[in-house]
Amino acid sequence: MLVTDVRVLGRYVLELTFDTGETKILDMEPLMWGPVFQPVLVDYNLFCQVAVDHEAGTISWPTGADWAPDELYLKSKAAVPA
Repeated sequence: MLVTDVRVLGRYVLELTFDTGETKILDMEPLMWGPVFQPVLVDYNLFCQVAVDHEAGTISWPTGADWAPDELYLKSKAAVPA
């Protein structure tokens, strides 16, 4: 699964679109730990600068923090429950 679009919905919550056509929701706050995510966690304006890295097929921040697209897919929930 590769991420094709990302949108910030609210406080640390992202809407992710995958190359499968699925749109899923993920609360990133409990997942952002460790030194690489600390700047993004403490600065919400920096968090909002999340973007799709089309080359890697995932999301990333200006700090270089990113996530494996497969993990994003597995940890996220369907945007519209079945």
